[in-house]
Amino acid sequence: MDKGFALAGSISAFVAVAAGAFGAHALRARLGPDLLAVFETGSRYQMYHALALFVVAIAAVRSPDSTPRVAGWLFIAGTLLFSGSLYALALTGTRWLGAITPLGGLCFLAGWALLAYAAVKGGFSQ
Repeated sequence: MDKGFALAGSISAFVAVAAGAFGAHALRARLGPDLLAVFETGSRYQMYHALALFVVAIAAVRSPDSTPRVAGWLFIAGTLLFSGSLYALALTGTRWLGAITPLGGLCFLAGWALLAYAAVKGGFSQ
């Protein structure tokens, strides 16, 4: 298992749980339902991709090339851009931050496509 991606996944999952709890308890009375939903979406997608980093951590040491590692970096970038922009949007109400969110989504999509490519091309059996 690649320790760096396992550590990144662990930290990201920790932050996702903390953000989810913060949203559910501290923000529920402070944000309207629309901004609370935005915050919760950021937390949910962060957790999905924290778990994906564990898949990358396993695949990275079993793959014959660096494709899973590139996917992992795309998941990290996607989390920062997608979830980070949604957290900032919800907390500040600054709507232009929503323009950054799709860039994170594109990183997520590219990461998943690369992980699928790596699985089909060489598998993770080594």
